[in-house]
Amino acid sequence: MSKTAVIIGVSSQDGSYLADLLLSKGYNVVGTIRRSTSHTRENIAHLVGEIQIEAAELGDVESISRVIRESQPNEIYNIAAQSVPADSWGHPYQTADITGVGVVRVLESARVHAPDARVYQATSREIWGGVDGDSANEATPINANNPYGIAKAYAHMMVQCYRESYGMHACGGILFNHESPRRSLHFVTRKITAAVACIKNQVKQLPVNELGEPIISADHMLALGWLEAERDWGYAQEYVEAMWLMLQQEKPQDYVIATNTSHTVREVCEIAFGHVGLDWREYVESAERFHRPTEIGALKGDYSAAKRDLGWEPRTSFTDLITTMVDADLERFT
Repeated sequence: MSKTAVIIGVSSQDGSYLADLLLSKGYNVVGTIRRSTSHTRENIAHLVGEIQIEAAELGDVESISRVIRESQPNEIYNIAAQSVPADSWGHPYQTADITGVGVVRVLESARVHAPDARVYQATSREIWGGVDGDSANEATPINANNPYGIAKAYAHMMVQCYRESYGMHACGGILFNHESPRRSLHFVTRKITAAVACIKNQVKQLPVNELGEPIISADHMLALGWLEAERDWGYAQEYVEAMWLMLQQEKPQDYVIATNTSHTVREVCEIAFGHVGLDWREYVESAERFHRPTEIGALKGDYSAAKRDLGWEPRTSFTDLITTMVDADLERFT
């Protein structure tokens, strides 16, 4: 008999890749989207007719409860959140409610309506935003330093609370930054690769950034934040495999999913622009309006526990990831 999985936030980068993976394994997939979201949104356009799509929001407990109650899933994956750390400064209340308390609505709905379901929560490396050091593992103390990271930390600790208090098979994947051609344009990697494509292809109808402005200026300049900001970047399609593997384990446990490498925003620019024969220095500027009030540390993720227990490790190099995204955007923006 086929398993049923609910993916909360299926139209996201991770949600859509996870749906692809679960369908390939024979699951029945129920995916939730916000009521304002089109059923034919780009990331899930190819999934229409393949999965059941329901409207539900993390801020509305009844909508979440209804989906879980009616679906009776074997597995629940919460991928949804107010997911842009930089935006959390401008929307701290919404971030706390959706990214933090919203997870409790999922856990409580699962506890009441599908107590045997296994629950995955998308935790973020941002829970360690203020940590100094080379790398973090599952034992690293939480030290979030922005509204998004703090909300994620609360949610992560509530997963542990429900696991220990109610015996639920609930776990958190502490995922470091992960990118793909399906990444939102609010994130710096896609902003860069989309800009490269628009400049190279001389696109007239430009996509817009998170401020509602064209992604590049009239003189083909791309405004970014701090160019020396470092991240541990991996490939999202590989990271959803780790999510699934976590829920197949007999004992629920939290895992770091990362590459244990670190690269700067400047390096992303060098690779992306260089891939099409352009010098990034002629097209990129650091703009104060895109700087965070506090910057997270240059922390790498130690994924050794996931490799040992899950047999998971990253396969795609940083350069291949960025060039794959550039190639996809060159086809998308013409």
